[in-house]
Amino acid sequence: MMKKIYFREWGLESRSYWMLLVVLAAIAAIGGLAALYMEHNGHWVTGMNNQIVWGTPHVFAIFLIVAASGALNVASIGSVFNKTIYKPLAPLSALLAIALLLGGLLVLVLDLGRPDRLIVAMTTYNFKSIFAWNIILYNGFFVIVGFYLWTVMDRKMKCYYKPAGVTAFVWRLVLTTGTGSIFGFLVARQGFDAAIMAPWFIVMSFGFGLAIYMLVLMDAFKRDQRPLGDAIMRKLKGLLAVFVAANLMFMVTFHLTNLYGTENHAFEVFIMLNGGIYTALFWIGQVLIGGLLPLAILFHPTLSISRGWLTAAAVMVVVGGWLTIYVIVIGGQAFPMAMFPGKTIIESGFYDGVDGMAASYIPSIPEVLLGLGGVAVALVVTVIGIRMLKILPISLADEVADPHASA
Repeated sequence: MMKKIYFREWGLESRSYWMLLVVLAAIAAIGGLAALYMEHNGHWVTGMNNQIVWGTPHVFAIFLIVAASGALNVASIGSVFNKTIYKPLAPLSALLAIALLLGGLLVLVLDLGRPDRLIVAMTTYNFKSIFAWNIILYNGFFVIVGFYLWTVMDRKMKCYYKPAGVTAFVWRLVLTTGTGSIFGFLVARQGFDAAIMAPWFIVMSFGFGLAIYMLVLMDAFKRDQRPLGDAIMRKLKGLLAVFVAANLMFMVTFHLTNLYGTENHAFEVFIMLNGGIYTALFWIGQVLIGGLLPLAILFHPTLSISRGWLTAAAVMVVVGGWLTIYVIVIGGQAFPMAMFPGKTIIESGFYDGVDGMAASYIPSIPEVLLGLGGVAVALVVTVIGIRMLKILPISLADEVADPHASA
């Protein structure tokens, strides 16, 4: 039987805590200055153009938003599916989900060029637009997950714990479906137009969010010298392996489905063979770093029990996940649109037709800094949260956290 678990604020030494907070806040501030620079000078200072209208900041934003949904998965397993060993992990899971979504949305808003126009989007809804629906989903996520975190931390709210957990679980699935549907509904882009985008984004969120959660959990416990047993890590690494494998399966399904239709052959050749940087990022980043190498570590009988190798696997999933979003978003835009399917374009100055040139895009420094600023904001919120609130258990040693451990 699991022993009673007590929670306590992060007890990191004040000097170390403030140094960490200052470094993260400085990165966030630099990201804000980069956004101000792009807004003041216009987007011509970025690598974006008339063909690549969603650049590197959008890659960061989408990655963080997708990962936010996945970070909540740990809490959902405990509350919705009543898995006891996961319940002590719920507070950090909910906090990290809120923090990642906040960081992603900040990057998204600051990359619009006119952030003030967000007020129009929030007050005038076009319910035929998936973007309008996503604004509702994002705001709802903050409210529902925030309420769920309250029910987890306050004993007086325990009666609402299960309903709040189920609602948060369903809402995050809908949210990620909405994010994936943004691409699935874009019929003009051959790299996007696919119904599988919605479930694929859900599966990606599981892997990306869990990998970030594992890195934050291990780092927070190590810095504060709190016991983190092997039982918890075995559960998390097993889940991560399943999610990474499922992500690879959906990726293969997406491309095989495209290959089945002749109209998509040119796009598949572009991504897999002659797309230059996008082909390299697909095979090296998406397939190898984000999939095969982490799986090799997670299923290896010796490497998988090493915290160092588990950290390496989680980092690979995060890096490979970011590159996956980059290939989908940037690579999908770089491939020239087929304005008149089945027709041959003789001459056009609008970069259309599959016989046209792929769009050129090189990320600028301000774009990268803005994206990193969003990541830093998410980490700042997480660090302050675990410092000020009783988010982390005092101990997750096997004899405490594992209900099957011998007394």
